[in-house]
Amino acid sequence: MKLILNPKILLLTCFLFVFPNLAAQNNPLLTIDVEEQNRWVDSVYNSMSLKEKVGQLFMISVSSESGKTYIEQAKKQIAEEYIGGIIFSKGGPLRQAKLTNEFQEISKTPLLIGMDAEWGLAMRLDSTFALPWNMSLGAIQDNKLIADAGAAISRNTKRLGVHINFAPVVDINTNPDNPIIGNRSFGENKINVAEKSVAFMRGMHREGVLSSAKHFPGHGDTDADSHKTLPTIPFSKERLEDLELYPYYPLITHGLSSVMVAHLNVPALQENRNTPTSLSKAVITDLLKDKMNFEGLVFTDALNMKDLTNNTEPGDAELRAFLAGNDMLLMPEEVEVASEVLVNAFKNEIISPARLAHSVKKILQAKYKAGLHRQKAVQENFLSEELNTVRDQVLLEELFENALTLIKNNKGVLPIKDLDDKRIAYVNFGDADGGPFLRELRKYAAVDWITAARLTDLQDKLSDYDLVILGYHKSNNSPWASYKFSPAELHWIHQIAQENKSTLSLFSSPYALNDLRGLNELDGILVNYQNHEVAQEKAAQLIFGAIEAKGKLPVSIGTNFPEGTGYQTNNLERLSYGLPESVGLNSYKLNRIDSIISEAIDEKMTPGAQILVARKGKIVYNKNFGYHTYDKQIPVSDTSVYDLASLTKILATLPLIMEQEEEGIVSFDTKLGEVMPVFQNSNKANIRLQDMLMHYARLKSWIPFHINTIDRKTRLPSKEYFHKTPSAEFNTKVANEMYLRNDMQDTILNIIKDSELERKLDYKYSDLPFYILKYYLEGYYNQTLHNLTQKKIYKPLGATHTGYLPTSRFPLKQIVPTEIDKLWRRQLIHGVVHDQGAALQGGIGGHAGLFSNANDVAKIMHIFLNKGVYGGKRYLKGETISKFNTCYYCEQDVRRGVGFDKPQLGTSGPTCNCLSMESFGHSGFTGTFAWADPEEEIVYVFLSNRTFPDSTNRKLIREDVRSRIQEVIYEAIDF
Repeated sequence: MKLILNPKILLLTCFLFVFPNLAAQNNPLLTIDVEEQNRWVDSVYNSMSLKEKVGQLFMISVSSESGKTYIEQAKKQIAEEYIGGIIFSKGGPLRQAKLTNEFQEISKTPLLIGMDAEWGLAMRLDSTFALPWNMSLGAIQDNKLIADAGAAISRNTKRLGVHINFAPVVDINTNPDNPIIGNRSFGENKINVAEKSVAFMRGMHREGVLSSAKHFPGHGDTDADSHKTLPTIPFSKERLEDLELYPYYPLITHGLSSVMVAHLNVPALQENRNTPTSLSKAVITDLLKDKMNFEGLVFTDALNMKDLTNNTEPGDAELRAFLAGNDMLLMPEEVEVASEVLVNAFKNEIISPARLAHSVKKILQAKYKAGLHRQKAVQENFLSEELNTVRDQVLLEELFENALTLIKNNKGVLPIKDLDDKRIAYVNFGDADGGPFLRELRKYAAVDWITAARLTDLQDKLSDYDLVILGYHKSNNSPWASYKFSPAELHWIHQIAQENKSTLSLFSSPYALNDLRGLNELDGILVNYQNHEVAQEKAAQLIFGAIEAKGKLPVSIGTNFPEGTGYQTNNLERLSYGLPESVGLNSYKLNRIDSIISEAIDEKMTPGAQILVARKGKIVYNKNFGYHTYDKQIPVSDTSVYDLASLTKILATLPLIMEQEEEGIVSFDTKLGEVMPVFQNSNKANIRLQDMLMHYARLKSWIPFHINTIDRKTRLPSKEYFHKTPSAEFNTKVANEMYLRNDMQDTILNIIKDSELERKLDYKYSDLPFYILKYYLEGYYNQTLHNLTQKKIYKPLGATHTGYLPTSRFPLKQIVPTEIDKLWRRQLIHGVVHDQGAALQGGIGGHAGLFSNANDVAKIMHIFLNKGVYGGKRYLKGETISKFNTCYYCEQDVRRGVGFDKPQLGTSGPTCNCLSMESFGHSGFTGTFAWADPEEEIVYVFLSNRTFPDSTNRKLIREDVRSRIQEVIYEAIDF
């Protein structure tokens, strides 16, 4: 039989031989001591009886969830038939480890343990880790990540005592209707498949695990399942050489450990149509071994497949497979019979001594390479923990992130840029959960989940939305699960796409798109390949520009989207989400935060808290603890909103002043009398903006404006100032059934104007500058601070949980109470601002009144950390932020920046004394804290209601909980 070698294959093979070091690089299986190996192999082989040698040819199947009878039978076959290996199937890792140790103990020659772990041990075992399927990996453009995937899987298999993983699958899937390969293939492009197969294999070898390329000579272009029938591959030798066989050449050159031969009917290669490839000498010996120069192990595919063993005598298939050139006979139906058949064939000189020695010695060589000459028991302690590591989880996130493939993006619909007044809907299809996708979308913007029983009703609901995100979610349990749209789904998506600006996020095989009529009408199509929770989260991050689209289609979708399609997108510098290790933080160390805050809650320092840590633009720790109150009725959640107290200063008022400064409206030298006529003839007329914001202007620290509203006789809120119901004169809500007289706003400003200055110029923290700036800003823009901040900051930022007047936007159960006020308002402070001065201003203060959650606070802090840019929008100039974040009076022992708090100059202060002087932030009376460090690129947010039920509770402050947590964050930095 003459084969025509493709010039591209010749070129690739020549390149690898010219640079042979590439084949051995990072491959401990190719750097063993050959002389020592041969001595061990010869010693073991020469000590074996004929039956023992024949036994080495068999690898039987065992399931750790099988019953006692089955396990005992396997033990008997190990002891009496001297089998060479075990292929484990379903079960659990600890049970498998125990069985492996038992089996190895009774086996005279160490057993070669194998598994199908194409995407990890989870392909067969419960409680273990799974990486993405090959189709997902096929979309990734960085093949180093593919090598890392192979290495990660191999670390786990090796830890479990598995020596050979029957991977990678190197079939080129050119047939969308292939029922058995599909998602298990790297794709339809032979070069991409070859490159990824080599990378995956080299990762396996890096960890000392044997590889096995399958399914030779190629199972990709068929619509039949070889487990149920004998598929026919009807192509010419030229086509097979050019496509199906292509990946095997570089794999062989790079030291491929083994090949698994499929049960196929390939007329162009076989001696006759009735000979499956797994039993064909022409395919195995003449082609694979002689023509392709493969010297590694050759495995049959499972010999218990019915189409292979039908109408044959027991042992016949095993003998034919061995004579064809296979070395190991996988999953024989009757080991005892097959062994006897092969022994008799040897005695009858059908099998020669040289032929038997050839395969048995190759098997022993493989065992040596896998370390079985120094066989050790599998350690059962900490097995689960070591098979489910953070390191693997970080890689999983990186793989899914790099796989996401944007194949359509009309007018740059993705990533979503302007969020100001954009209404976004999410509509889910498919039969699997899309919850993680929706939850992640809502971290970036207000996204409404829209459902309806009828299409017309759904279309009516969607008519008010600017963008519809369609999610198609199918089962992630198996790569063989159904991925097709239902007829109704195809119709609904087509109709929605015709009437709405819409983008489809596909959490399924890209082949599902072949049936979709609405491809032309959709504005965007994002292929995510699997409905894995991480894939859903990363897709949402991509949609909002927190990460980039990098993947390319590994298969073609009709003629519209050929293989290789994939648009790259820009990072809009929104915060993304991931694991601490992805940004150089240690999860184990960071989790010490949990014990600190749990202790704080147990000791009643606060009923609950939200704690967030971000580094390098990624939120890596975002947890909720405790409850809204000590009655433990409402647990703290991601969407719980807290009274931020003085964080309002830097998250609301200060950004507006910074904007005015860079626009030249005000400057650091601007004096109060120049911008606010009310102060022109006061003792505050010449106070500079800079000095005021640095708390170095002799202003009083605090004025109890509310005292004058208390009736001196009853000690209750005076009826002169408050009514229980709102009216034209009393319409400023202070609390439930407390509506303030309207002229109090002017009264507050006049009290500030007439207040005395401190005698000595010294640092004194004061709320008064931000009272003043609230009146200035509202007068300048003729808008409330509430409307200003929503328009200029929170809406474009996607900070949907941030703002004043929380009850106008959230149900009361979502808002965390702050105190049971027994002195002034005489009620639970819930849904209104805690600060008395801000309450008198109707909840809209320049110094207090803002409510938010940790996620939104982090977004605003990231603007400062990221030199004024977020979501593709510039809010402030970098030089403006630097100007305000400067300690101008450090020599006068004033640690503050201009509006921002700064680390302590001595031993005590707002921070852990473990971070740079470039860092900045603020704290709040209710138990809040937000801090950013440009040097380490860290944002830390702590939100609590330590004031509940009584603001005199200072345990949280006294125990320095917030600073202790900050110290843990910095101790967790690994690089």
